[in-house]
Amino acid sequence: MTCESGFTDWNKYATLVLGVDIGGAGGVGAGGLRIYENSLYFVQFALCGNLKFYQSRFYGTVVPPDEVTVNYRHGLPLITLTLPSRKERCQFVVKPMLSTVGSFLQDLQNEDKGVKTAAIFTADGSEIPASTLMEILLMNDFKLVINKVTYDVQCPKKEKLSMEHATQMENVKSLVHRLFTALHLEEFQKKREHLLLEKIDHLKGQLRPLEQIKAGIEARSEAKTSRLLWAGLALLSVQGGALAWLTWWVYSWDIMEPVTYFITVANSMVFFAYFIITRQDYTYSAVKSRQFLHFFHKKSKKQHFDVVQYNKLKEDLAKATESLKQVRHSLYLRMQGKELNGKN
Repeated sequence: MTCESGFTDWNKYATLVLGVDIGGAGGVGAGGLRIYENSLYFVQFALCGNLKFYQSRFYGTVVPPDEVTVNYRHGLPLITLTLPSRKERCQFVVKPMLSTVGSFLQDLQNEDKGVKTAAIFTADGSEIPASTLMEILLMNDFKLVINKVTYDVQCPKKEKLSMEHATQMENVKSLVHRLFTALHLEEFQKKREHLLLEKIDHLKGQLRPLEQIKAGIEARSEAKTSRLLWAGLALLSVQGGALAWLTWWVYSWDIMEPVTYFITVANSMVFFAYFIITRQDYTYSAVKSRQFLHFFHKKSKKQHFDVVQYNKLKEDLAKATESLKQVRHSLYLRMQGKELNGKN
């Protein structure tokens, strides 16, 4: 810099930043010039003529340590947050068209084992399902709850695309999805087969003790139902023998005929009452099944056998088995196609 006197000397010119001591004990002025902490100044002075002092304060935009931020880098969303256990800032790269809310929360828990609970809610407090795509989530602000601590996340607004550009993007997304499916379908199916086998083994392990309890209850219920049926047969035999004895040994048929008629009408009334109460026809097989279920549920309550849980596990096992069958059938068809292509 050239001074007013025309003298140029870099030793007489300095640019000072925080923490620099100018002049020491015998510097500028009586005691030199010192820049203290907690103040950021930009000072220029020239030792020629009058001392010129310029001061300007600088401010920085530092992200608070506990804030969750969303930025875009190379077109991909980047979620930055502080891990609860390590107190470190960690960045998660999100693939909008492939990642879901559930996969993002799972990645968060895998990264920090101290994350016991994690969920995402809308701004008005409604919980967002785990199957929601991250692309849809990042369209609006949301709340991230980690270990019962709520973080308000503000998503940067993306520019709205024109109709033509939006149509092109949808076509590209569809093409990428088809290519990804074609390239990774076999890998996905094998992974799904492995998961289904693990699920089936887990369900069978849960059902094994329940099956043993159920078998014991069924055996006792079946025995009690059989005894009840034999008791009914014995009662009908006694009734027939009593009518025969009264007809031929005590009274005559002229006296017993009205009695048998009213007995028949009474039986018809009993059968009709059974239909009104149960809404089922009075057949021996239906009566047996109904009585068996009555004994079964009664004994289940005594032995604390959860019938609802057992039925749910059986349904889940049936669905998993059917899904495994479909996956294996699809893999078999792909293997057959590869063999034919290899022969050709």
